Amino acid sequence: MRKWIEPQEVQVPDELRVQVGGHALVAQTLVQRGFRDVDSARSFLNADFYDPAPASDLPNLVKAAERLERAIRQGEEICVWGDFDVDGQTATTLLVSTLSDLGGAVGYHIPVRATESHGLNVPVLRDLIAQGARLFLTCDTGVGAHEAIAYARESGVEVIVTDHHDLPPTLPDAYAVVNPKMLPGHHPLRQLPGVGCAYKLVEALYDRTGRSQDAEQYLDLVALGIVADVAVQTQDTRYLLQRGLDALRQTKRLGLQALMDLAGIHKQWLTEEHIGFLLAPRMNALGRLADANVAVELLTTDDLSQARILAAQLEGLNARRKLLTDQVFEASVEQIERDPTLLEEGALVLSHPSWPAGVIGIVASRLVERYGLPTVLIASPPGELARGSARSIEGCNISAAIAAHAEMLDSHGGHPMAAGLAIDPGRILDFRRALSRTVSEMLEGVEDGTGLQIAGYFSLPELSLDLVEELERLAPFGPGNPPPTLATTGLELVGRSEVGRRGEHLQLVVQDEDGAQAKLIWWQGTSWSLPEGRFALAYRVRASDYRGHRELQVEWVDARPVERPVVEPALERVELQVVDHRAELSPREVLELIRSERAALVWSEADARREVGGLDRHELVSSDVLVVWTVPPGYRELQRVLKKVAPEVVYLFGNHPGLDEPQQFLQRLAGLVKRSLSSHEGRVNLPALAAATAQREAAVRLGLDWLVEHGDITIVGEEADEVHVGPGSGTAGADFKGATVRLRSLLEETSAYRAHFLRTPAEAVVRP
Repeated sequence: MRKWIEPQEVQVPDELRVQVGGHALVAQTLVQRGFRDVDSARSFLNADFYDPAPASDLPNLVKAAERLERAIRQGEEICVWGDFDVDGQTATTLLVSTLSDLGGAVGYHIPVRATESHGLNVPVLRDLIAQGARLFLTCDTGVGAHEAIAYARESGVEVIVTDHHDLPPTLPDAYAVVNPKMLPGHHPLRQLPGVGCAYKLVEALYDRTGRSQDAEQYLDLVALGIVADVAVQTQDTRYLLQRGLDALRQTKRLGLQALMDLAGIHKQWLTEEHIGFLLAPRMNALGRLADANVAVELLTTDDLSQARILAAQLEGLNARRKLLTDQVFEASVEQIERDPTLLEEGALVLSHPSWPAGVIGIVASRLVERYGLPTVLIASPPGELARGSARSIEGCNISAAIAAHAEMLDSHGGHPMAAGLAIDPGRILDFRRALSRTVSEMLEGVEDGTGLQIAGYFSLPELSLDLVEELERLAPFGPGNPPPTLATTGLELVGRSEVGRRGEHLQLVVQDEDGAQAKLIWWQGTSWSLPEGRFALAYRVRASDYRGHRELQVEWVDARPVERPVVEPALERVELQVVDHRAELSPREVLELIRSERAALVWSEADARREVGGLDRHELVSSDVLVVWTVPPGYRELQRVLKKVAPEVVYLFGNHPGLDEPQQFLQRLAGLVKRSLSSHEGRVNLPALAAATAQREAAVRLGLDWLVEHGDITIVGEEADEVHVGPGSGTAGADFKGATVRLRSLLEETSAYRAHFLRTPAEAVVRP
């Protein structure tokens, strides 16, 4: 439970209160965030009143613009070198478009993550120079590329760097380095992301040709990059985002229009949240799992058919990215559950040989949110250099903490809140210890950054779309300008259901002491404990426009119990009794003896379900006595069953289903799917398949992926927990090897848990 910081009483100047008007919380929030006078508040709320800093404030920007003008005049071939995240994709697009518009001979290159990783690299640089490139212009990368830039200069080719990452001890020997981090800490351009830095260069180029207004055609791209890169939304960065959101709502880019259609976004209601949760993940999936150079085509094409084809590709990649992210997240949590001492370190550092490097950054963010620790996730495929992604908490500059151990690393770089690294797999354990010490020292004496600021207390009847519209005057929200967190006390839960493709979210109904109710959503809340009795709830309110219907959405943030005087002595809680029969020589006889003496539910799966006449995990109901006959596939599955049955007595047996080897599992799964093709029109239910194979649902999903890549089946469609499959092509797909590695890895984790279940003391096995 996080520490709540109660609302602070603030004095709002009368003139400000009158000028701002509307709900009092808006003016109070402005004052709390440092906007105490009318002019500063007006410029914060309305971009029309903000005076942006000139592009020329960026060091070396004029020098860079002059060199590009010369290259355009002389017909030199310019190559824009970008990065594969959304910040890099959008920066590349606007630079290529601008230089082309101004008459330049321009090409571009975005590294392919799987084969090149981040930044400039000599082999590709050599090829591009051989193909005729005479001037390189980087965006969102390059400030640490000493070797590659030195090679370019030796080859007679100049490099202009535009980047926003933290500065290295020495700058590369480029023709010009343009980086907002070179400005003083208070400067209004200091927080620009890569696309913001590139946009200021574009502003200067158009201004120097007397076409100042033409730069504004790229503001929609700037908004995408700012939100996707989680840039601090203050001063010029906030101003550009405000202008960019307006542009994005009216974008003429066919690729973005197609992407919005597939994501179900209504442009007139588009906010920064639609970028962060719908558009950016789809675009990032391209860079994480495929070739991000396609993004430039998506963002520039004038062919509607092509735009729709490319958008559909991104949609498919994003679905795969979601699956991989969930699998890595679950595997990370299971590592922690097997070794809770990992949470006692200053930083959480986890690694695995089969984790896809493209999604570990997303998972690291989720782990930071869950555990409140700076987190580094490392993908360490055998025989290769391991690559990690780090995410941090307030007060810990994770980039600096990693840089303190540069001697252990092959490379590193990033921001205070996010960074990347490459390391020899054999040094990961030493790095974990060293980084944890550094982070602990860095956070020593720093106030806990996980405190939750409550903006104000509200009653349930006060929550409305009108309130949302008032608070949205403070938007766009993000780092540097978080959305207000509200609270209500004296609530109790009266309704609960799991939603989402995998039941990962909770939809809850709460009721106050007067009987008023509200529905709310708890994202990724399924694995967390719900409060008992009366509680105070912290939440955020926003407008949901799902399927074109705009309605209030209340989002769970945190809860804490409401202390009440004890009127009667509390009933003593009955401790769960655990009886251990895992090493029993005659388990069937013991089982029948239990059944003869007590009304017991028997949890058994795969072949054992028929053998002992038991029930699978989905058939179980509440009972005082539960027999765990089949060894569960994972900690979560066991805990969910215990919560569902709520027994007073648990009998543990050790029947192993014998389906943890890929060949055995796939043979069983393929048989079940084949049966569905002939008798159920190819419709298979994931939870039912998981119970029939005694596996986690994640393993079933990976198994279906393997059957697809092997050419046995095709996925025709998917809705909720049901997948519609059809006959396969009979030919192995391009990702067959990867599908095999991912499946084997997950089954090994399941096998490790079953071994843990069989050897761990009985009480510890069932402990929540």
